[in-house]
Amino acid sequence: MTDLTIWTLDWVPPGPRGFVRDLRLRWACREAGLDYAVKTIPFDGRETNHLDRQPFGQVPYLDDGGLKIFESGACLLHLAGKSEALMPRDAAGEAETVEWVIAALNSMEMATVPWWFLKISGVADNPMTGWVGQRLGHIERILSERAWLAAGRFTVADLLMADVLRVPDVRGFGERPATEAYVARVTGREAFREAHAEQMRQFEAADAQRAGAA
Repeated sequence: MTDLTIWTLDWVPPGPRGFVRDLRLRWACREAGLDYAVKTIPFDGRETNHLDRQPFGQVPYLDDGGLKIFESGACLLHLAGKSEALMPRDAAGEAETVEWVIAALNSMEMATVPWWFLKISGVADNPMTGWVGQRLGHIERILSERAWLAAGRFTVADLLMADVLRVPDVRGFGERPATEAYVARVTGREAFREAHAEQMRQFEAADAQRAGAA
């Protein structure tokens, strides 16, 4: 029996499937060869039904024995501490990996998510488009110079950055060949494909359960 348990929602509508952030944790565990279980909380009432574990009513969160962690970035860094497959053990490689994990969350995702939200909300003149274009231009320049973000190899930083950049509207923003090649390379990894398929199977199986309960 594993001590690692990833918590997610029991069901989501078709649109978010394949992008719910518990995928990041499943993917990391598969890259590292870590056994894990998946448990769920109800989609209905999700805003308040697990505030004792995730103070913003979000998923995922992680149990590791007696240790409880929320926020996908924090969970990923914890998992990276368990396996050199996710983060080098030399000081320079570890520091470089951590800085790019934080960059994926703070410099990229904090720009792309609100831009995307305004876009799907139908805002005619999205005020964040210029900022997002600038950030994506920076990462395109960086990825044109290197295959991986840190330590000259795949790390948890690539896992997270690729997950941010693979969102369809973000991925389709402008002509960015180096970024497109990077996303394709990282999401082409077997661990990603398996984790993605696992999440999709879970939510598809829940469709039948909800239909039967209706």
